[in-house]
Amino acid sequence: MTLRATTSQTVGPFFSIGLERLNRAGLAGPGIAGERVTIEGRVLDADGVGVPDAIIELWQANSYGKYAHPEDPQDKPMEAAFQGYGRIPTDEDGKFRFATVKPGAVPGPDGKLQAPHIAVSVFMRGLLRRLVTRIYFPDEPGNAGDFALSLVAPERRQTLIARKTPGTDELLKWDVIMQGPGETVFFDC
Repeated sequence: MTLRATTSQTVGPFFSIGLERLNRAGLAGPGIAGERVTIEGRVLDADGVGVPDAIIELWQANSYGKYAHPEDPQDKPMEAAFQGYGRIPTDEDGKFRFATVKPGAVPGPDGKLQAPHIAVSVFMRGLLRRLVTRIYFPDEPGNAGDFALSLVAPERRQTLIARKTPGTDELLKWDVIMQGPGETVFFDC
């Protein structure tokens, strides 16, 4: 008996069939409060080759630190036009790009505020389950005390922190490296 996955047990590359209507690269429309940021990057395999049929799903709080979800009990402002959700397919070179606002700090499991971050799920061919990670912001004072970042070995934390693009404060770079040297930190969920 073998334990290899069969075709019916793998995910994708079927993301474009009937799901394109769910794609959204703008998480915060016009008039939403907060610092505007654009994050671009690539999903790369173990050989450094772009994955052309991956999906990046994003979930984040608004600039006040409140999620657009009825179960967020915080008494913080919520803007009706803020979705806080994005779904971006990679292109033929594994590239993705989305625009949003920098999220505010949200409470962590211990009630202490987490550093501003964006929750990320990665879906792609060959994965039986999504991979979960986070994007943190460079030079963010809250990064030092963030509960999730503190679980990661110091030498690997840079895989979770977006990089500044020289000459602009609005454009950040962040790649998802699936395996090998510089592999992105993924969390068990």
